[in-house]
Amino acid sequence: MRRIPPFHWWRTVFYLIPAISVYTIVLGTASIVSSLFDRRGHFAHRCARAWSWLILKTTGVNVHVEGLERITPGTTYVFVSNHQSIYDIPVIFASLPHQLRIIAKESLARFPVLGWHLRRGGHLFVDRRRPDHGGILDRWRVLVRDGLSLIIFAEGTRSKDGTVGRFKAGSFLLALEAGLPIVPLAVVGTRHVMQKGRLRTEPGNVELIVHDPIVTPAMASPSVRDAKRLADRVHAMVVASVKARSGDAPAGANPVAPDA
Repeated sequence: MRRIPPFHWWRTVFYLIPAISVYTIVLGTASIVSSLFDRRGHFAHRCARAWSWLILKTTGVNVHVEGLERITPGTTYVFVSNHQSIYDIPVIFASLPHQLRIIAKESLARFPVLGWHLRRGGHLFVDRRRPDHGGILDRWRVLVRDGLSLIIFAEGTRSKDGTVGRFKAGSFLLALEAGLPIVPLAVVGTRHVMQKGRLRTEPGNVELIVHDPIVTPAMASPSVRDAKRLADRVHAMVVASVKARSGDAPAGANPVAPDA
């Protein structure tokens, strides 16, 4: 006899997905329209923060942020995070008071509304089969000139079991060439909200740990070894935080309301 899907499957399919679709269409459209007169994408980012906050609130995700005082508003950073769930993105966007842009796989650019928003908002796309490091670095320099920060999921894909995978060195090579400070982020608990490959979300508590920035000296020609050394250093910090916070975040924390 076929099992009846659990309550949270029905809640996801008939409540969350329709609600998030509405948020995406409305705020994505507003973001795309704003790009006609806001070329730097600041208003688009406000739409992304509102979208993120609404998703967390509707799903019932409570976020506890630790270490926000370690970063300076208005400073350009490269935020490097582990990747447990698609909910990592709304958690980070709703919680960090910075103008953020992501480096995403090229396939995301083909999604209606979402892909248009990302491209018009100044986010970077990478073809993993044929990465154009020179072109990415040029676009990166434009973002730095505009005072924008980047968020990178250095594992390259979501973790299936919460274990932090090896950090790929490519993004760190670009960070060294640009001479930007790197801020390690540890996201804990999002995989319990929505696991990779599972069409079901559940309310939950999540922690976001913001580490001290790592100042990187600008290098005209950093080697792959330099990038791997930096990637291993950041990876060790994130792994330590994830292992230390194996439980959920404290109950009672609330999603951070968007203000920038």
